[in-house]
Amino acid sequence: MIHDGHCHVASTDFIPRAFLTDVAAGMHRGLSAVTTAPPLSTLVEGYVAQHQDHHADRLVAEMDAAGVATAVLLVPDFGLVMSTPLSLAEMARRHHGIRTRHPGRFRVYLGADPRRGEAGAREFADLVDRYGFEGMKLYPPCGYSPSDRALYPYYEECRARSMPVFVHTGPTGRSLSFGPAHPLLVDQAARDFPDLVFVLGHGGVSHVDVTSYLALHRRNVYLDTGGFAGSPGTGWPQRLNRLFRMGVNHKIIFGTDWPLNQLTGGLPRLLAEVCDGSEVFAGVSRGDRALLLGGNLLRVLASAARPARAGAGP
Repeated sequence: MIHDGHCHVASTDFIPRAFLTDVAAGMHRGLSAVTTAPPLSTLVEGYVAQHQDHHADRLVAEMDAAGVATAVLLVPDFGLVMSTPLSLAEMARRHHGIRTRHPGRFRVYLGADPRRGEAGAREFADLVDRYGFEGMKLYPPCGYSPSDRALYPYYEECRARSMPVFVHTGPTGRSLSFGPAHPLLVDQAARDFPDLVFVLGHGGVSHVDVTSYLALHRRNVYLDTGGFAGSPGTGWPQRLNRLFRMGVNHKIIFGTDWPLNQLTGGLPRLLAEVCDGSEVFAGVSRGDRALLLGGNLLRVLASAARPARAGAGP
């Protein structure tokens, strides 16, 4: 069975419309370079329409069809840079409801932003304990470094609960900052918190030379493959194969970044090409394959799973 370490609920309740507009604008620029693109407004509305899976029912159906046993749901905190329909507390409550609706299928990494200060760290800890979440999600393109000292109270909360820290790295929407998303910026925090696991989101796709270097030489740094099939150009099976032959398979977490690839067959088609195609795992041992498709994620999460606090309702 496959365990997906990088998913989102495809819902405009959790993902700001401004972010979806950013993504659609990038698609529009790419299409305009090679053909006559549809109006940007058409792309935006189509993308918004794909993000109405508010209870993750469609995601679970795709997981079932693709042989995915469990998935990590990431809940970014965009609230200080974009208009969001729900507060972080409301998003946490809703994700707890999704887990209740689909028991045993999801882990949740809750978002944080260091500019919320110590009060934000206390709220993060309270929500994690109330709902039994398993990790923290950081989105540095919102305007902060993952080694910002203001994050250290959050890291202390994660260390006390043996929870991993998932850090977005690499490019993102055009209205957000690329600079804070360079993976090397994680290094100081990884040194200061050597017993805290840091997962470099998209690290198997962008800045691979840096992310693999960090994963190889920092015991507590991992990278993930989120978005591998949505990266520019063609030939992602070959790129994954090169990644899987770099000697860091014990530090790579497999992730799809669903709801990417909804228009190209979704998870069933994507996972069929990964698992049954001839290229992705060419020359990769069965043992490494098991680590990549779930073993590494389960190891990272082994000490982080906790029940929700008594009385925590959806």
